[in-house]
Amino acid sequence: MADAKVIPFDDDRSRAGTAPRPSRRRSAGSGRRKGESAVIREVQPLPGRARPQDDVQVTRKQQPPQEPQESQGGPGAQVPSSDPAGGGAGGLERRIAGGLSFLRRRLTGDYEVDDFGFDAELTDQVLMSLVRPLYEKYFRVEVKGIENIPAEGGALIVANHSGTLPLDGVMMQVAVHDNHPGARHLRLLAADLVFMLPMINELARKAGHTLACAEDAERLLERGELVGVMPEGFKGIGKPFSDRYKLQRFGRGGFVSTALRQGAPIIPCSIVGAEEIYPMIGNAKTLARVLGIPYFPITPTFPWLGPLGAVPLPTKWTIQFGEPIRTDGYPPEAAEDPMLMFNLTDQVREQIQHTLYKLLVQRRSVFF
Repeated sequence: MADAKVIPFDDDRSRAGTAPRPSRRRSAGSGRRKGESAVIREVQPLPGRARPQDDVQVTRKQQPPQEPQESQGGPGAQVPSSDPAGGGAGGLERRIAGGLSFLRRRLTGDYEVDDFGFDAELTDQVLMSLVRPLYEKYFRVEVKGIENIPAEGGALIVANHSGTLPLDGVMMQVAVHDNHPGARHLRLLAADLVFMLPMINELARKAGHTLACAEDAERLLERGELVGVMPEGFKGIGKPFSDRYKLQRFGRGGFVSTALRQGAPIIPCSIVGAEEIYPMIGNAKTLARVLGIPYFPITPTFPWLGPLGAVPLPTKWTIQFGEPIRTDGYPPEAAEDPMLMFNLTDQVREQIQHTLYKLLVQRRSVFF
C-alpha cells in the first residue's frame, strides 16, 4: 500500500475551505487510510468457517499518534498529583528524600566548610529557612536596587546599623540571597562580642560571619565574595530612640582602605524599619558594665514584660542598595592616602543618610 499522509483526527474539519469528507463504503479487501472516519462494512465469512454472530463490524477512527511522555525524573517533568498546588504525594516524597539525604550528609560529615567556618548547605537549608518567615511575614521586607549588586566578583556592602539587637544584618543577608539572581551569600563582618557568646559564635560562623578586621575582609574580597560591613557598630544599634535614622560616626574609614586595596566596588545600603523594633528609651549603663556588654537597653516593653519584652515590634522594612562607588580606578598606593579615605568614607555616609531621609518621606507608616 502506498504511503499515506498522516492527518490528525480533528484536522479534516478545521481546514479552511475544505468540506468534511463523506464516509465511503470500501471493499473487504481494500485498506483504509489513517485518520479516515469510521465506516460500517459487511464481513464476508471465510470458506469452511461459520459466519460470525454479528454480520457487521465497526472499524474505529484511528487516533493520532501520541508523543511519549517524559519520565518523572527528567528536567522540567511534573509529577502528577491530585493537589492543585503541586504539593501532593510526589512533592512530599521528594522533600522527605531531600531531608533524609541532608541528615545523612550531616551525620557522615560529607559536606564542605570553608576556612572561615562558613557552611553553605546548612545556611541554605536550615538557617535561612528559620529566619525567612521573620523576613517575609513579620517585617515584610521590601528590597530595592538589588541590580546594583554585581553578578560575580567581590564587592563591599556598607549599611547603617540600628535596632538594639543586630537583626538588620541578618535581614540584609536574606535580602541579598533571596532577591539576587545569583542567590549570592553575604559575608558579614561582626564584632568581637558575637564570637564570645556561646552557641551564637558557632551559628555566626556557620552563617558566613567573620571577625570585623581588615585581613579577613581582604581575603574574602580577593576570593570574589560579597562582604557586608556596618561601620557604626555598637554606636549605631545602641543609640537612643530620639536619634533614630541619624548616622553615627563611621570609624576611621578602614572599610574604604580595604576596598581600595582589592579594587572592589563599595555599595551603600540603607535600611528603614529596624530603628523601631526595640525603641530604646533608656540605657542602664551600670548594669551594662557589670554584665560586660556595651549597653543594657530599656524599652517600653523590656525589661517590664520579661521575655515578652524581647519580642520585636512588627515594623515594615525597606532595604535599598545604592549605586556602586568604584575603586578600581585608583592606584595601589591610594589605600594609604588619609584624605582620599576620608573623602570616600564621607561620600558613602552621605549617600546612605540621604537615602534614609528619602525612604522615610516615602513610607506611609511605621507598620504598613
